[in-house]
Amino acid sequence: MNRISNEVNKWVNRSLDRHVRLAVTGLSRAGKTAFITSLINQLLHVSTNPRLPMFSAVREGYLLGSKRVPQLDMHVPKFSYDEGINALLSSPPAWPQPTCDVSQTRLALRFKPQKGALKLFQDTATLYLDIVDYPGEWLLDLPLLDLDFISWSKQQAQVLKGQRLALAQSWLAMGEQFDPFAPADEALIETIAASFTDYLHQCKAEGGLHWVQPGRFVLPGELAGAPVLQFFPMIWTNKYTEQQLATATDDSNFGMLKKRYKYYQQHVVKAFYNDHFSKFDRQIVLVDCLQPLNAGHESFNDMRQALDQLMQSFKYGRSSMLRRLFAPRIDKVLFAATKADHITPEQHPNLVGLLQQLVNEAWQTASFEGITMDCVSLASIQASEPGFVNYQGKQVPALRGTDINGNAQTFFPGDVPRRLPNQDFWNRNGFDFINLRPLPQQVDEPLPHIRMDKALEYLLGDKLQ
Repeated sequence: MNRISNEVNKWVNRSLDRHVRLAVTGLSRAGKTAFITSLINQLLHVSTNPRLPMFSAVREGYLLGSKRVPQLDMHVPKFSYDEGINALLSSPPAWPQPTCDVSQTRLALRFKPQKGALKLFQDTATLYLDIVDYPGEWLLDLPLLDLDFISWSKQQAQVLKGQRLALAQSWLAMGEQFDPFAPADEALIETIAASFTDYLHQCKAEGGLHWVQPGRFVLPGELAGAPVLQFFPMIWTNKYTEQQLATATDDSNFGMLKKRYKYYQQHVVKAFYNDHFSKFDRQIVLVDCLQPLNAGHESFNDMRQALDQLMQSFKYGRSSMLRRLFAPRIDKVLFAATKADHITPEQHPNLVGLLQQLVNEAWQTASFEGITMDCVSLASIQASEPGFVNYQGKQVPALRGTDINGNAQTFFPGDVPRRLPNQDFWNRNGFDFINLRPLPQQVDEPLPHIRMDKALEYLLGDKLQ
Protein backbone atom coordinates (compact mmCIF):
# COMPACT_ATOMS: atom_id res chain seq x y z
CA MET A 1 0.00 0.00 0.00
CA ASN A 2 2.83 2.43 0.88
CA ARG A 3 4.48 1.73 -2.46
CA ILE A 4 1.24 2.47 -4.33
CA SER A 5 0.79 5.67 -2.31
CA ASN A 6 4.35 6.75 -3.13
CA GLU A 7 3.79 6.15 -6.84
CA VAL A 8 0.54 8.12 -6.75
CA ASN A 9 2.32 11.00 -5.01
CA LYS A 10 5.05 10.94 -7.64
CA TRP A 11 2.46 11.02 -10.45
CA VAL A 12 0.46 13.87 -8.89
CA ASN A 13 3.56 15.99 -8.31
CA ARG A 14 4.81 15.38 -11.85
CA SER A 15 1.42 16.24 -13.35
CA LEU A 16 1.61 19.61 -11.57
CA ASP A 17 5.30 20.01 -12.45
CA ARG A 18 6.11 19.90 -8.73
CA HIS A 19 8.81 17.24 -8.76
CA VAL A 20 12.35 17.48 -10.16
CA ARG A 21 15.00 14.77 -10.16
CA LEU A 22 18.39 16.45 -10.41
CA ALA A 23 21.35 14.22 -11.27
CA VAL A 24 24.79 15.34 -10.12
CA THR A 25 27.78 13.64 -11.68
CA GLY A 26 31.41 14.18 -12.58
CA LEU A 27 34.63 12.24 -12.74
CA SER A 28 36.52 11.54 -9.52
CA ARG A 29 37.80 14.61 -7.66
CA ALA A 30 35.52 16.94 -9.62
CA GLY A 31 33.77 17.99 -6.39
CA LYS A 32 30.38 16.22 -6.44
CA THR A 33 30.10 15.86 -2.66
CA ALA A 34 31.10 19.48 -2.06
CA PHE A 35 28.62 20.66 -4.69
CA ILE A 36 25.65 18.76 -3.23
CA THR A 37 26.58 19.77 0.32
CA SER A 38 26.66 23.42 -0.75
CA LEU A 39 23.48 23.18 -2.82
CA ILE A 40 21.53 21.76 0.13
CA ASN A 41 23.09 24.31 2.47
CA GLN A 42 22.22 27.28 0.23
CA LEU A 43 18.60 26.14 -0.10
CA LEU A 44 18.21 25.53 3.63
CA HIS A 45 19.32 29.14 4.24
CA VAL A 46 17.15 30.84 1.59
CA SER A 47 15.12 32.84 4.12
CA THR A 48 18.29 34.51 5.45
CA ASN A 49 20.72 33.96 2.57
CA PRO A 50 22.27 37.14 1.12
CA ARG A 51 24.63 35.13 -1.09
CA LEU A 52 22.26 34.17 -3.94
CA PRO A 53 21.69 37.36 -5.97
CA MET A 54 21.51 35.50 -9.31
CA PHE A 55 18.80 33.09 -8.06
CA SER A 56 15.61 34.98 -8.96
CA ALA A 57 13.34 33.03 -6.59
CA VAL A 58 15.47 34.24 -3.66
CA ARG A 59 16.26 37.70 -5.02
CA GLU A 60 12.57 38.45 -5.61
CA GLY A 61 11.41 36.78 -2.42
CA TYR A 62 9.01 34.11 -3.71
CA LEU A 63 11.05 31.12 -2.51
CA LEU A 64 9.84 31.07 1.10
CA GLY A 65 11.94 28.29 2.56
CA SER A 66 13.28 24.76 2.18
CA LYS A 67 13.62 21.72 4.38
CA ARG A 68 14.91 18.19 4.14
CA VAL A 69 12.20 15.53 3.97
CA PRO A 70 12.35 11.71 3.82
CA GLN A 71 13.21 10.39 0.37
CA LEU A 72 10.75 8.08 -1.39
CA ASP A 73 13.42 5.75 -2.81
CA MET A 74 14.21 3.96 0.43
CA HIS A 75 16.51 1.42 -1.25
CA VAL A 76 18.97 4.19 -2.24
CA PRO A 77 21.53 5.29 0.41
CA LYS A 78 21.01 8.76 1.87
CA PHE A 79 23.47 11.50 0.94
CA SER A 80 25.74 12.26 3.92
CA TYR A 81 24.95 15.97 4.29
CA ASP A 82 25.36 16.16 8.08
CA GLU A 83 28.75 14.45 7.94
CA GLY A 84 29.88 16.88 5.23
CA ILE A 85 28.83 19.95 7.22
CA ASN A 86 30.54 18.59 10.35
CA ALA A 87 33.78 18.17 8.37
CA LEU A 88 33.57 21.77 7.13
CA LEU A 89 32.91 23.06 10.65
CA SER A 90 35.74 21.05 12.21
CA SER A 91 39.00 22.64 13.31
CA PRO A 92 40.85 22.72 11.03
CA PRO A 93 38.09 22.60 8.41
CA ALA A 94 38.16 19.62 6.07
CA TRP A 95 36.48 18.69 2.82
CA PRO A 96 33.53 16.27 2.98
CA GLN A 97 34.45 12.66 2.28
CA PRO A 98 33.70 11.76 -1.36
CA THR A 99 30.97 9.24 -2.09
CA CYS A 100 31.62 6.24 -4.33
CA ASP A 101 28.10 4.96 -4.95
CA VAL A 102 24.65 6.28 -5.77
CA SER A 103 23.17 8.42 -2.98
CA GLN A 104 20.14 10.63 -2.73
CA THR A 105 18.46 13.34 -0.70
CA ARG A 106 15.08 15.08 -0.97
CA LEU A 107 14.18 18.70 -0.29
CA ALA A 108 10.79 20.37 -0.13
CA LEU A 109 10.90 23.94 -1.50
CA ARG A 110 7.98 26.15 -0.47
CA PHE A 111 7.29 29.05 -2.86
CA LYS A 112 4.69 31.57 -4.03
CA PRO A 113 3.58 30.67 -7.58
CA GLN A 114 4.22 33.49 -10.05
CA LYS A 115 2.23 32.31 -13.07
CA GLY A 116 -0.03 29.62 -14.48
CA ALA A 117 -2.72 27.55 -12.78
CA LEU A 118 -0.82 27.35 -9.51
CA LYS A 119 -0.96 31.13 -9.10
CA LEU A 120 -4.71 31.15 -9.77
CA PHE A 121 -5.61 28.47 -7.26
CA GLN A 122 -2.84 28.41 -4.62
CA ASP A 123 -1.12 31.05 -2.50
CA THR A 124 1.82 28.72 -1.95
CA ALA A 125 3.08 25.53 -3.54
CA THR A 126 5.78 22.96 -2.87
CA LEU A 127 8.43 21.73 -5.29
CA TYR A 128 10.00 18.41 -4.32
CA LEU A 129 13.63 18.20 -5.34
CA ASP A 130 15.36 14.81 -5.44
CA ILE A 131 19.13 15.21 -5.70
CA VAL A 132 20.87 12.06 -6.93
CA ASP A 133 24.64 11.70 -6.70
CA TYR A 134 26.41 9.09 -8.81
CA PRO A 135 29.97 8.61 -10.10
CA GLY A 136 30.70 9.89 -13.59
CA GLU A 137 32.85 6.82 -14.14
CA TRP A 138 29.66 4.79 -14.40
CA LEU A 139 28.62 6.81 -17.45
CA LEU A 140 31.87 5.83 -19.17
CA ASP A 141 30.49 2.30 -19.48
CA LEU A 142 27.56 3.13 -21.78
CA PRO A 143 29.62 2.48 -24.97
CA LEU A 144 30.23 -1.08 -23.72
CA LEU A 145 26.64 -1.91 -24.69
CA ASP A 146 27.69 -1.55 -28.35
CA LEU A 147 30.85 -3.69 -28.01
CA ASP A 148 31.23 -7.44 -27.75
CA PHE A 149 34.02 -8.83 -25.59
CA ILE A 150 36.59 -9.09 -28.40
CA SER A 151 35.85 -5.56 -29.67
CA TRP A 152 36.22 -4.15 -26.17
CA SER A 153 39.47 -6.08 -25.68
CA LYS A 154 40.89 -4.62 -28.91
CA GLN A 155 39.92 -1.13 -27.79
CA GLN A 156 41.68 -1.61 -24.47
CA ALA A 157 44.80 -2.87 -26.26
CA GLN A 158 44.87 0.24 -28.48
CA VAL A 159 45.07 2.63 -25.50
CA LEU A 160 47.99 0.79 -23.87
CA LYS A 161 50.70 3.39 -24.50
CA GLY A 162 52.52 6.08 -22.58
CA GLN A 163 51.69 6.09 -18.88
CA ARG A 164 49.08 3.37 -19.30
CA LEU A 165 51.60 0.95 -20.76
CA ALA A 166 54.07 1.67 -17.96
CA LEU A 167 51.42 1.17 -15.26
CA ALA A 168 50.09 -2.03 -16.85
CA GLN A 169 53.35 -4.02 -16.78
CA SER A 170 52.47 -6.19 -13.78
CA TRP A 171 49.06 -7.08 -15.19
CA LEU A 172 50.44 -7.69 -18.69
CA ALA A 173 53.15 -9.99 -17.37
CA MET A 174 50.60 -11.96 -15.36
CA GLY A 175 48.44 -12.50 -18.41
CA GLU A 176 51.22 -13.70 -20.70
CA GLN A 177 50.80 -17.28 -19.47
CA PHE A 178 47.00 -17.14 -19.54
CA ASP A 179 45.54 -20.00 -21.61
CA PRO A 180 42.10 -18.98 -22.90
CA PHE A 181 41.28 -22.56 -24.00
CA ALA A 182 42.02 -24.24 -20.65
CA PRO A 183 39.12 -25.23 -18.38
CA ALA A 184 37.82 -22.21 -16.47
CA ASP A 185 40.03 -21.49 -13.47
CA GLU A 186 38.03 -19.08 -11.30
CA ALA A 187 40.91 -18.49 -8.86
CA LEU A 188 43.33 -17.61 -11.68
CA ILE A 189 40.83 -15.26 -13.34
CA GLU A 190 40.18 -13.57 -9.99
CA THR A 191 43.92 -13.03 -9.48
CA ILE A 192 44.52 -11.54 -12.95
CA ALA A 193 41.34 -9.43 -12.66
CA ALA A 194 42.64 -8.04 -9.35
CA SER A 195 45.88 -7.03 -11.09
CA PHE A 196 43.87 -5.40 -13.90
CA THR A 197 41.80 -3.51 -11.32
CA ASP A 198 44.99 -2.34 -9.58
CA TYR A 199 46.19 -1.05 -12.94
CA LEU A 200 42.97 0.97 -13.37
CA HIS A 201 43.34 2.43 -9.86
CA GLN A 202 46.95 3.40 -10.62
CA CYS A 203 45.83 5.11 -13.83
CA LYS A 204 43.63 7.38 -11.72
CA ALA A 205 45.81 7.82 -8.65
CA GLU A 206 49.32 7.98 -10.12
CA GLY A 207 48.84 8.78 -13.78
CA GLY A 208 46.20 11.49 -13.37
CA LEU A 209 44.17 9.64 -16.01
CA HIS A 210 40.38 9.71 -16.18
CA TRP A 211 39.23 7.30 -18.88
CA VAL A 212 38.89 3.93 -17.16
CA GLN A 213 36.73 1.01 -18.20
CA PRO A 214 34.90 -0.71 -16.70
CA GLY A 215 33.99 2.22 -14.44
CA ARG A 216 32.61 0.04 -11.66
CA PHE A 217 36.01 -1.59 -11.22
CA VAL A 218 37.38 1.59 -9.61
CA LEU A 219 34.12 2.61 -7.89
CA PRO A 220 32.35 -0.70 -7.28
CA GLY A 221 29.82 0.43 -4.67
CA GLU A 222 27.80 -2.53 -3.42
CA LEU A 223 29.42 -4.82 -6.05
CA ALA A 224 32.83 -4.88 -4.38
CA GLY A 225 34.16 -8.46 -4.43
CA ALA A 226 31.41 -9.78 -6.72
CA PRO A 227 32.41 -12.10 -9.61
CA VAL A 228 30.79 -9.68 -12.08
CA LEU A 229 33.77 -7.36 -11.43
CA GLN A 230 36.30 -10.15 -11.94
CA PHE A 231 37.16 -10.19 -15.62
CA PHE A 232 39.70 -8.42 -17.83
CA PRO A 233 40.20 -7.67 -21.54
CA MET A 234 41.81 -10.38 -23.62
CA ILE A 235 44.46 -8.05 -25.03
CA TRP A 236 46.87 -10.85 -25.99
CA THR A 237 44.89 -11.46 -29.17
CA ASN A 238 48.07 -11.31 -31.30
CA LYS A 239 48.69 -14.86 -30.09
CA TYR A 240 45.36 -16.11 -31.40
CA THR A 241 43.07 -15.34 -34.32
CA GLU A 242 39.45 -14.45 -33.72
CA GLN A 243 38.55 -17.71 -35.42
CA GLN A 244 40.61 -19.62 -32.87
CA LEU A 245 39.08 -17.77 -29.93
CA ALA A 246 35.61 -18.45 -31.35
CA THR A 247 36.25 -22.16 -30.82
CA ALA A 248 36.74 -21.72 -27.05
CA THR A 249 33.99 -23.48 -25.14
CA ASP A 250 31.69 -21.84 -22.61
CA ASP A 251 33.43 -23.67 -19.77
CA SER A 252 36.92 -22.45 -20.78
CA ASN A 253 38.81 -19.49 -19.33
CA PHE A 254 37.85 -17.41 -22.37
CA GLY A 255 34.23 -18.52 -22.04
CA MET A 256 34.12 -17.34 -18.42
CA LEU A 257 35.55 -13.93 -19.36
CA LYS A 258 32.95 -13.50 -22.10
CA LYS A 259 30.15 -14.62 -19.79
CA ARG A 260 31.13 -12.15 -17.04
CA TYR A 261 31.55 -9.30 -19.53
CA LYS A 262 28.08 -9.94 -20.95
CA TYR A 263 26.59 -10.13 -17.45
CA TYR A 264 28.27 -6.81 -16.62
CA GLN A 265 26.75 -5.25 -19.75
CA GLN A 266 23.22 -6.42 -19.01
CA HIS A 267 23.00 -6.39 -15.21
CA VAL A 268 25.31 -3.52 -14.25
CA VAL A 269 25.54 -1.02 -17.12
CA LYS A 270 22.04 -1.47 -18.50
CA ALA A 271 20.50 -1.74 -15.03
CA PHE A 272 22.02 1.58 -13.94
CA TYR A 273 20.49 3.39 -16.90
CA ASN A 274 17.14 1.70 -16.41
CA ASP A 275 17.00 2.30 -12.66
CA HIS A 276 18.42 5.81 -12.49
CA PHE A 277 19.48 7.67 -15.62
CA SER A 278 16.20 7.32 -17.53
CA LYS A 279 14.33 9.00 -14.64
CA PHE A 280 16.38 12.21 -14.38
CA ASP A 281 14.88 15.59 -15.32
CA ARG A 282 17.92 17.83 -14.98
CA GLN A 283 21.63 17.05 -15.01
CA ILE A 284 24.76 18.87 -13.87
CA VAL A 285 28.15 17.52 -14.92
CA LEU A 286 31.07 18.76 -12.79
CA VAL A 287 34.45 18.99 -14.52
CA ASP A 288 37.82 19.67 -12.88
CA CYS A 289 39.85 21.26 -15.69
CA LEU A 290 42.61 22.49 -13.37
CA GLN A 291 44.17 19.25 -12.13
CA PRO A 292 44.71 17.90 -15.68
CA LEU A 293 46.27 21.23 -16.67
CA ASN A 294 48.63 20.73 -13.73
CA ALA A 295 49.35 17.10 -14.54
CA GLY A 296 50.36 17.63 -18.15
CA HIS A 297 49.51 16.92 -21.76
CA GLU A 298 48.70 13.20 -21.44
CA SER A 299 46.45 13.70 -18.42
CA PHE A 300 44.56 16.56 -20.11
CA ASN A 301 44.01 14.59 -23.33
CA ASP A 302 42.88 11.60 -21.31
CA MET A 303 40.30 13.80 -19.57
CA ARG A 304 39.08 14.91 -23.01
CA GLN A 305 38.66 11.28 -24.01
CA ALA A 306 36.77 10.53 -20.79
CA LEU A 307 34.47 13.51 -21.37
CA ASP A 308 33.85 12.37 -24.96
CA GLN A 309 32.79 8.97 -23.63
CA LEU A 310 30.67 10.55 -20.91
CA MET A 311 28.95 12.71 -23.53
CA GLN A 312 27.52 9.57 -25.12
CA SER A 313 24.95 9.63 -22.31
CA PHE A 314 23.51 12.89 -23.64
CA LYS A 315 23.03 11.87 -27.28
CA TYR A 316 19.27 11.46 -27.33
CA GLY A 317 18.60 11.18 -31.06
CA ARG A 318 15.88 8.79 -32.19
CA SER A 319 18.40 6.29 -33.53
CA SER A 320 20.74 6.49 -30.55
CA MET A 321 21.29 3.55 -28.25
CA LEU A 322 20.24 5.65 -25.28
CA ARG A 323 16.90 6.51 -26.90
CA ARG A 324 16.28 2.93 -28.00
CA LEU A 325 17.03 1.43 -24.61
CA PHE A 326 16.08 3.97 -21.97
CA ALA A 327 14.00 6.89 -23.37
CA PRO A 328 15.64 9.57 -21.16
CA ARG A 329 13.74 12.77 -20.47
CA ILE A 330 16.50 15.20 -19.39
CA ASP A 331 15.68 18.63 -20.81
CA LYS A 332 18.54 20.69 -19.29
CA VAL A 333 22.21 19.92 -18.80
CA LEU A 334 24.66 22.24 -17.05
CA PHE A 335 28.41 21.72 -17.38
CA ALA A 336 30.27 23.31 -14.48
CA ALA A 337 34.02 23.91 -14.28
CA THR A 338 34.69 23.48 -10.58
CA LYS A 339 37.28 24.95 -8.21
CA ALA A 340 37.00 28.44 -9.70
CA ASP A 341 38.25 29.74 -6.35
CA HIS A 342 41.63 28.14 -7.09
CA ILE A 343 42.31 30.65 -9.90
CA THR A 344 42.13 34.45 -9.86
CA PRO A 345 38.80 36.04 -10.91
CA GLU A 346 40.00 37.45 -14.25
CA GLN A 347 40.77 33.86 -15.31
CA HIS A 348 37.17 32.66 -14.80
CA PRO A 349 36.02 33.54 -18.36
CA ASN A 350 38.98 31.56 -19.71
CA LEU A 351 37.92 28.56 -17.63
CA VAL A 352 34.40 28.72 -19.07
CA GLY A 353 35.82 29.07 -22.60
CA LEU A 354 38.01 26.01 -22.09
CA LEU A 355 35.07 23.96 -20.81
CA GLN A 356 32.95 25.03 -23.79
CA GLN A 357 35.70 23.76 -26.09
CA LEU A 358 35.80 20.44 -24.26
CA VAL A 359 32.05 19.80 -24.59
CA ASN A 360 31.50 21.49 -27.96
CA GLU A 361 30.49 18.35 -29.87
CA ALA A 362 27.99 17.29 -27.21
CA TRP A 363 26.61 20.83 -27.12
CA GLN A 364 25.88 20.75 -30.85
CA THR A 365 24.20 17.36 -30.57
CA ALA A 366 22.12 18.44 -27.59
CA SER A 367 20.99 21.62 -29.36
CA PHE A 368 19.85 19.57 -32.34
CA GLU A 369 17.82 17.32 -30.03
CA GLY A 370 16.19 20.25 -28.24
CA ILE A 371 18.10 19.87 -24.97
CA THR A 372 19.16 23.12 -23.32
CA MET A 373 22.81 23.27 -22.27
CA ASP A 374 25.03 25.84 -20.61
CA CYS A 375 28.51 26.16 -19.11
CA VAL A 376 29.52 27.94 -15.92
CA SER A 377 32.55 28.19 -13.66
CA LEU A 378 31.86 27.87 -9.95
CA ALA A 379 33.26 27.07 -6.54
CA SER A 380 30.76 25.09 -4.50
CA ILE A 381 32.53 26.02 -1.25
CA GLN A 382 34.95 28.94 -1.55
CA ALA A 383 38.42 28.12 -0.24
CA SER A 384 40.35 31.30 -1.10
CA GLU A 385 40.14 35.07 -0.91
CA PRO A 386 41.02 37.02 -4.08
CA GLY A 387 43.05 40.22 -3.98
CA PHE A 388 46.18 41.90 -5.31
CA VAL A 389 49.85 41.91 -4.36
CA ASN A 390 52.66 44.26 -5.30
CA TYR A 391 55.05 42.57 -7.71
CA GLN A 392 57.93 44.54 -9.26
CA GLY A 393 56.08 47.78 -8.60
CA LYS A 394 52.78 46.58 -10.10
CA GLN A 395 49.52 45.41 -8.55
CA VAL A 396 48.89 41.87 -9.79
CA PRO A 397 45.98 39.52 -8.99
CA ALA A 398 46.61 36.83 -6.38
CA LEU A 399 44.81 34.42 -4.08
CA ARG A 400 45.18 33.85 -0.37
CA GLY A 401 44.32 30.57 1.27
CA THR A 402 45.62 27.60 3.24
CA ASP A 403 46.96 24.52 1.49
CA ILE A 404 45.96 21.02 2.53
CA ASN A 405 49.06 20.78 4.76
CA GLY A 406 47.96 23.83 6.76
CA ASN A 407 50.42 26.34 5.27
CA ALA A 408 49.21 29.87 4.51
CA GLN A 409 49.67 30.67 0.82
CA THR A 410 49.52 33.83 -1.28
CA PHE A 411 49.94 32.91 -4.92
CA PHE A 412 49.04 33.34 -8.59
CA PRO A 413 48.51 29.89 -10.12
CA GLY A 414 48.93 31.06 -13.70
CA ASP A 415 46.88 31.74 -16.81
CA VAL A 416 44.15 29.30 -17.81
CA PRO A 417 44.03 28.78 -21.59
CA ARG A 418 40.75 29.98 -23.10
CA ARG A 419 40.89 27.32 -25.80
CA LEU A 420 42.28 23.80 -25.93
CA PRO A 421 45.96 24.22 -25.02
CA ASN A 422 48.49 23.95 -27.82
CA GLN A 423 52.02 22.59 -27.62
CA ASP A 424 53.39 26.00 -26.66
CA PHE A 425 51.31 25.94 -23.48
CA TRP A 426 52.71 22.55 -22.47
CA ASN A 427 56.26 23.64 -23.31
CA ARG A 428 55.91 26.67 -21.04
CA ASN A 429 54.45 24.55 -18.22
CA GLY A 430 53.36 27.74 -16.49
CA PHE A 431 50.27 26.57 -14.63
CA ASP A 432 50.62 25.56 -10.99
CA PHE A 433 47.36 25.23 -9.11
CA ILE A 434 47.45 24.45 -5.36
CA ASN A 435 44.97 22.25 -3.52
CA LEU A 436 43.42 24.33 -0.73
CA ARG A 437 41.54 23.41 2.41
CA PRO A 438 38.16 25.08 3.09
CA LEU A 439 37.97 28.45 4.78
CA PRO A 440 36.76 28.43 8.42
CA GLN A 441 32.94 28.36 8.47
CA GLN A 442 30.27 29.77 10.79
CA VAL A 443 27.61 27.29 11.89
CA ASP A 444 24.70 29.73 11.42
CA GLU A 445 25.73 31.11 8.01
CA PRO A 446 25.42 29.67 4.51
CA LEU A 447 28.62 28.34 2.95
CA PRO A 448 30.64 30.84 0.89
CA HIS A 449 30.60 30.05 -2.81
CA ILE A 450 31.16 31.37 -6.30
CA ARG A 451 28.19 31.26 -8.71
CA MET A 452 26.15 28.57 -6.96
CA ASP A 453 23.24 31.01 -7.37
CA LYS A 454 23.75 30.99 -11.15
CA ALA A 455 23.68 27.18 -11.17
CA LEU A 456 20.51 27.14 -9.04
CA GLU A 457 18.82 29.64 -11.36
CA TYR A 458 19.62 27.53 -14.42
CA LEU A 459 18.58 24.21 -12.87
CA LEU A 460 15.53 25.26 -10.83
CA GLY A 461 14.55 28.83 -11.68
CA ASP A 462 11.78 27.92 -14.15
CA LYS A 463 10.31 25.34 -11.75
CA LEU A 464 9.75 27.94 -9.01
CA GLN A 465 7.60 30.40 -10.95
